[in-house]
Amino acid sequence: MFRHSRKGRALAALSVLAMISTAFFAIPARASDQATLSISDGSASEANSAISFTVSIDAPQSHSVSAWYVTVPQTAFPGLDFEMDVRSIHIPAGQTSAKLWFDLTDDDLAEGDETLGAELVWVNGANEGRDLAVGTIIDDDAPAPAPEPEPEAGPLTINVLHMNDHHSHLSPDGSSADLGTSGGEFDFELGGFPQVVNAFNELSGDLDNVVKIHAGDAITGTLFYSLFQGEADAALMNEVCFDAFALGNHEFDDSDAGLADFLTDLAAGDCNTPVLAANVVPEVGTPLAPNSPTDFIQPYVIKEFDGQQVGFIGIDIAQKTQVSSSPLETTQFLDEVETAQRFTDELAAQGVDNVVLVTHFQYANDLALASQVSGIDAIIGGDSHSLLGDFGPFDLDSAGEYPTRTVNADGDPVCVVQAWQFAAVVGEFNLTFEDGKNVGCEGTPHLLVSNFTREVEVDGDEIDAPIAEPELSEILAVIDGLPSVDLAVPDANAQAILDGFSAQVDELSQQVIGEATEDLCLRRVPDQPRAGICPDGTTSASGADMNANGGFIQQIVTDAFLERAFRADIAIQNAGGVRVDLPEGDVTIADAFTLLPFANTLVELELSGAEVAAVLEEAVANFADDEGSTGSYPYGSAIRWDIDMGMAAGERFSNIEIRGEDGTWSAIDPAANYVVVTNSFIASGRDGYLTFGTAFDDGRVVDTFIDYAQGFIDWVEEDAGGQISVPDPENFSTQSFTPAPAAG
Repeated sequence: MFRHSRKGRALAALSVLAMISTAFFAIPARASDQATLSISDGSASEANSAISFTVSIDAPQSHSVSAWYVTVPQTAFPGLDFEMDVRSIHIPAGQTSAKLWFDLTDDDLAEGDETLGAELVWVNGANEGRDLAVGTIIDDDAPAPAPEPEPEAGPLTINVLHMNDHHSHLSPDGSSADLGTSGGEFDFELGGFPQVVNAFNELSGDLDNVVKIHAGDAITGTLFYSLFQGEADAALMNEVCFDAFALGNHEFDDSDAGLADFLTDLAAGDCNTPVLAANVVPEVGTPLAPNSPTDFIQPYVIKEFDGQQVGFIGIDIAQKTQVSSSPLETTQFLDEVETAQRFTDELAAQGVDNVVLVTHFQYANDLALASQVSGIDAIIGGDSHSLLGDFGPFDLDSAGEYPTRTVNADGDPVCVVQAWQFAAVVGEFNLTFEDGKNVGCEGTPHLLVSNFTREVEVDGDEIDAPIAEPELSEILAVIDGLPSVDLAVPDANAQAILDGFSAQVDELSQQVIGEATEDLCLRRVPDQPRAGICPDGTTSASGADMNANGGFIQQIVTDAFLERAFRADIAIQNAGGVRVDLPEGDVTIADAFTLLPFANTLVELELSGAEVAAVLEEAVANFADDEGSTGSYPYGSAIRWDIDMGMAAGERFSNIEIRGEDGTWSAIDPAANYVVVTNSFIASGRDGYLTFGTAFDDGRVVDTFIDYAQGFIDWVEEDAGGQISVPDPENFSTQSFTPAPAAG
């Protein structure tokens, strides 16, 4: 439930008052010693579509009295039970009262009475008296007839097949491994959406009570999205026919309109996949809610298995989506825990006690969420790209057990699963309910591998050759002994669909722009490894160390931006804007657009040295203090610093230095002005870069209109001479990194 303090209600009011012109507030308020304004409580049936309050003064006046009121949530949900709005009343001279009206929403759910507040935010012509009224929304939906008593249901086992965070990775990705076979390290292909489709089909054929789940971030990340804007993803997803798709933060990268287009493509198939996000409430009249908040998105779906019902509730990560993607300001993102509890209770009121959350909320957050919500049994998660399970000699960094077992707020068992990233894993999660509780869970993550090759020299040329016998049999024997690794085979129909899209990007994808002289490793925060081509402890040929300096490829991209923004003194880039490792070897145009997949341009901002220091602190505070994405961690070019995460907010950065045109380093001058190049996303203040937003709003901004991926391509070809190497450690932005002390 919402329990807003006066401060919280005031903040809610202020957000709505943005709709009132500044000219209105220029009117001076006229107080009276003889009249005091008050508002009485109100009530209405939700079927009435509106609720009224009586606003009165205690004595008639010789002048009129005007006031403005705003709705604030209490137990009722904005958008679902009532409309957030600001309304005025006018009491003419000589009269003592007027009616105030606000719109209600009839949700057709039997759920008990709920309340909202009507709060005074401005009055002219009277003194302020009672300023907050309680409006009771009387539920007029008859509860469903009590079902006839049935024999006690026995245990129910459902089999959840799931994936998450495929990010438009529709073709297989390359990888390598050493399984201890006679030939040593070899290359292989990982994942691929036609392979995912086949895995879903084969696993479904062997299981009963199957439900197929996608836990969000289906789109953005490769040329398939850059060119087709979700059409290709939707076509392949409809070959699986998911029973539920939970929205992720990157679904909002092209704002609500872009998401609506993608969901329209998804709905064009025959699957009718429910799109879940209980805590996302678009404003009616916007692209995601042309007629109602549930036009595209619904809070949950109920599935029936063997006569028993299971509810699946969708939850999207709220703060990260708001600051790190591009939803409309009018789209509300409600608290994840409160929303999960509200709809778990709503399902229970309908007799549905078996509840699974489908979240795009990060693995660690899922574990915390489980402990705070009563009545839930399992969480199918995403967003953190967490690999769970044991993959033996494939030597992948696992974040925990599959499934991970914990307890809910009642102390009852909850099982949490996630399926890594990029269409590489299909999770098989077996969950048993009895008497409305989780009584057991098991599962297997299926890592999809195929096409084993090794680079060999033929007539002076290096080519990828298939692994030959007897070594191939050795590799297959190792894989056969690993329950969590499967030989992947593409589904023929899905492959044909993908081939149609692939043919349109082949020519662009294969154009080589340069060469990476070594593996260019991705890492957001220096002390937080991510699964990829570079294991923890990797250092570069130049001596750079990810644990001290951070991601190699993030630093390279930031250096490229500085070179291509010819007026800039320094560059600052958010770590999460750089999406993938680049392996040693050829770099293509497709690699560049996969590395930098968003529709951003290079933007120049004019900031003081003090503002530069402030924005660095804000970027780190965004994830360290404000529950934002670690993607906000900053990288810079021609600027460097030391950072201590054990210090308080605002004191984490020290020894900030700027590299001059002569190559020498000197301390940043707080009073000096610097031209900073960055990407257009964080230039407007997103991802926690608030001071950037201030400069942007002040007009201290020049958009170069250079596509940032194209800028990287131009840098590779024109500035780097086609050779991409990790810079010397002295030119990394993070010179030293001290992690925060371990809790406890």
